[in-house]
Amino acid sequence: MSKSEVFSVERDGHVATLWLDSPERRNAMGPDFWNDLPVLVDELSEDDDVRALVLAAKGPHFTVGLDLKTMGGVAAGGGGGGKSSQAARGMRFLKEVSRLQRSITAVADCPKPVIAAIHGYCIGGGVDLISACDVRLASADAKFSIRETKIAIVADVGTLQRLPSIIGKGHVAELAYTGKDIDAERARQIGLVNDVFPDADGVLKGAQEMAAEIAANSPIAVQGTKHVLKACENRSVEEGLDYVGVWNAGLMQSNDLIEAMTAFMEKRPPVFKGE
Repeated sequence: MSKSEVFSVERDGHVATLWLDSPERRNAMGPDFWNDLPVLVDELSEDDDVRALVLAAKGPHFTVGLDLKTMGGVAAGGGGGGKSSQAARGMRFLKEVSRLQRSITAVADCPKPVIAAIHGYCIGGGVDLISACDVRLASADAKFSIRETKIAIVADVGTLQRLPSIIGKGHVAELAYTGKDIDAERARQIGLVNDVFPDADGVLKGAQEMAAEIAANSPIAVQGTKHVLKACENRSVEEGLDYVGVWNAGLMQSNDLIEAMTAFMEKRPPVFKGE
């Protein structure tokens, strides 16, 4: 596993916990964050022993978002003045923003389910990050904010694209236009998080227990389900039914399916190997 100054990884059985691990900086998203996130997620994606991921954070906050001290040039439009034309500066800015977008998209593209365990502040880029996860859980002290309009920029790393399908257009518009903070209970009410736990330890435990429950199922079936859910997002119901029919016709006949049937007949829990 690649080394990182701002992330760490722990494993428990088939569950990996990817920690945002720069608590002294409130897990602000600086250069190392954007460089290391896609590398670590890709490595965990390729590891057949990992069947589910938990994304959690050390310290008092999940993340306060973009590190303006080290990434302020990006937020301000890319810099690079001198004799550069506006067009050239714009192209450099677009290239950098595209790189940041790809970092978050690596989470959305992970073939394994990703569960976010959120406590404390989850601001700006933090909402981009959790929007790319499959499931979001929060502690009672969690605070969420699409903060970009308050610093005179448009959120551009995934929130405005992913969040409408999670909480609906009206809620996204309210949060994005105002930049207001909402608490964990409001987040639960609008569907941003599935559940709220008393504290940071509770939400971590809840996320890891859910991940372990997922990991106990056939990884072929779980990852196939994630693939089909994603593939059907922009298809009609009829197209989606055709898609999953073809998917199962090609991939249903696994050793895990035989194990499931055998375990049922023998009245024991199945032991899936992902084969």
